[in-house]
Amino acid sequence: MGKLTVKFCDSAPIGTHEDGEGLRLVVSPRGRRWLLRITINGKRREMGLGSYGSKPPATSLAEARRMTDTIRGQVASGLDPFAEPEPQPDAPPIRTFTQAAAQFIRQHRRAWSNPKHARQWVSTLKTYARPVIGKLAVDQIQTQHVLTILQPLWLDKTETAKRVQGRIERVLDQETALKHRAGDNPARWRGHLQALLPPPNKVKRVRHQPALPWEEVPAFMRELAERNSISALALQWLIRTCTRTDETLGATWSEIDRQAGTWTIPPARMKGRRQHQVPLTPEMLAILDRLPRLAGSDWLFPSVQVGKRMSPMALLQMMRGMGHGVGGDKSGAVPHGFRSCFRDWCGETQAFPREVVEECLAHVNPNKVEAAYRRGSMLDKRRKVMEAWNQYLDRPPAEVVQLHPATTEARAATA
Repeated sequence: MGKLTVKFCDSAPIGTHEDGEGLRLVVSPRGRRWLLRITINGKRREMGLGSYGSKPPATSLAEARRMTDTIRGQVASGLDPFAEPEPQPDAPPIRTFTQAAAQFIRQHRRAWSNPKHARQWVSTLKTYARPVIGKLAVDQIQTQHVLTILQPLWLDKTETAKRVQGRIERVLDQETALKHRAGDNPARWRGHLQALLPPPNKVKRVRHQPALPWEEVPAFMRELAERNSISALALQWLIRTCTRTDETLGATWSEIDRQAGTWTIPPARMKGRRQHQVPLTPEMLAILDRLPRLAGSDWLFPSVQVGKRMSPMALLQMMRGMGHGVGGDKSGAVPHGFRSCFRDWCGETQAFPREVVEECLAHVNPNKVEAAYRRGSMLDKRRKVMEAWNQYLDRPPAEVVQLHPATTEARAATA
């Protein structure tokens, strides 16, 4: 307990009044203030503790005593209360959304099977997200910012809007994991944006790639067979194997196993990131026999540029030359549409099990329970499907399409 009291401090005369432990109240015509006398490294020092008073910012008697105890404790520990505090390095500024998106793309582009996917990420975020949130720190992005981006697109460009939403969500998830932001993700769809925007599948029907009617594909194949070029053979290969453009054009001779009768596409080139085996039919093997083997190149369908594979534009140009594609006088069909032709042909004329057909297309089963039980690739069953499809593609012009008996009976039963 010190010597001074609050009553005395309020009315103390001019002079110096000791409280003890070096604390003193100095009263002068200019006011009342606290001084603390301490010894540091053998030298007597005085430290001001502020003016006396009962209300902040003045220092009360009780507060002056607490400060005295704290400072004396520091001195006893070898600390100098007069020393300037060491400057702390400035915390790095929270990065902007554009910077975060750039890192996300750099980190993930090698995991994306299609180089076009990375370009689409850059393009969509640059076009739609950057004008609104590009310069914002990631911890400042709110739900309203995301809605400002999505609402103008949601009704007319629903598919694009959904992709933009998913990409923003993933970038912000990255920033949360890196501790650059906290709290809910303002771009999260489930349980958040789905309460603010109509479901995409209710707004607009999914627009599939333009395709020929399946009945017209044999005639298309006959016309295609008359064209003697590598790109024509590549398009035939795509149609007969029911693969995607990138899977076809990325095919290499080392992936072909004639003895086993398979073409094995590695996971890195598959959309579902899962290895896919295509059963080789006699018609596919005939295409392989017509392809040149270039020295130093493993590509089935090489480009005219040494060491590179054929460009997807080669297949589009081939179809345009046949009157198909955007603005085509025969149809708007594109190469990817032939997968739909195959699927429609199976559904309309065949009785192959649905899961076998889906496996031929390398579709990932959305039903996780069913996928867990269906672990095999059903290669032997798929070989029969692919043989039937390839035989259909070579169907003579006058042959009448006959529905599979089982399909006919099933339709009659449900009519």
